[in-house]
Amino acid sequence: MLLGHYVMVANTPETDRLWNTIYAWWTEIEVLIVTGVTNTRTEAANTSIKNIKRTGRGFRNADNYRARILLSSAAKRAV
Repeated sequence: MLLGHYVMVANTPETDRLWNTIYAWWTEIEVLIVTGVTNTRTEAANTSIKNIKRTGRGFRNADNYRARILLSSAAKRAV
């Protein structure tokens, strides 16, 4: 990998950490490059659910909590 050469030449902690991260995640990065598939929709849905939970202020009824989540996602899809 050409980037590895530049990392060795730079010889700084920041480039070493960058290289280690890229090396550890290379399989996943390659999948993204080849397929273009990400998990952004899932992460966005999880964030929305967490926000609903925060604004629910301690709902104890699981059915109400579930209904709020479904109504919120349905409203976003209807727009």
